[in-house]
Amino acid sequence: MNTPSISNSILVLGGTGKTGRRIAEQLIRLGYETRIGSRRADIPFDWNDSGTWLPALQGINSVYISYQPDLAVPGAVETVQAFTDLAVSSGVQKLVLLSGRGEEEAERGEQVVKASGVNWTILRASWFAQNFSESFLLDAVLSGEIALPVAAIGEPFIDVDDIADVAVAALTQTGHAGQLYELSGPRLLTFKDIAEEISTASGRPVRFVQVPAKDYEDALKQADIDDDFRALVMYLLTTVLDGRNAHLTDGVQRALGRAPRDFSDYARDTALSGIWSEQQMKESA
Repeated sequence: MNTPSISNSILVLGGTGKTGRRIAEQLIRLGYETRIGSRRADIPFDWNDSGTWLPALQGINSVYISYQPDLAVPGAVETVQAFTDLAVSSGVQKLVLLSGRGEEEAERGEQVVKASGVNWTILRASWFAQNFSESFLLDAVLSGEIALPVAAIGEPFIDVDDIADVAVAALTQTGHAGQLYELSGPRLLTFKDIAEEISTASGRPVRFVQVPAKDYEDALKQADIDDDFRALVMYLLTTVLDGRNAHLTDGVQRALGRAPRDFSDYARDTALSGIWSEQQMKESA
């Protein structure tokens, strides 16, 4: 059994995002001194403004690093390197990095943290289940059609609550230093399977349609999605979802001693929240 550490001043980068918000809420409930790393925080943090980094790091023992928008974007590794160097020189003793499965660029970011000289833990996560309720795929679900340039490839979607639980354990307990936890859900699901799971849970018809990559990219352009984010989305949907991650891993079990949540549990709870309801669909139209 892991025991609490003495470190209690924690900076959560991306503290209002999908993983960071959950991590910060848990840490605060547990009584840890927690600083939210976001542009709108009392002590603001902005990845694009290195002048905000040092004030946010003052008095901090541990940092959860979630790079926005993704470690795969150009310049991300260099930025994480500069931040890591500053964090260590400021007295930070523990770094927990959110990474992505199957992303060579993200693995370069992992190496930066591993070479930092302080305690580190890597959370290498598969696709988030919450992308269908808290991210860019919500509108597709509400429209009743998830149209993506993805073949019938299985992906072990991970519940963000599981990522948060592992991160909190790594930040607050002993026994996780030097560990790379590859986090996946308990089943391989295609996007067609996902659509069926959401339909069953929500009681609304949702279908998956595979579309050509060029058509999808053209649709992103027509929607005025900026070039950098469009390139990231296409990379994640075409390169990363090519089957390289179509296998299960035991990271959640190793870190927490329990199985990861199933997508059906996520779909049931999300449907009960009302985010996929007919009323929500009308409001988003």
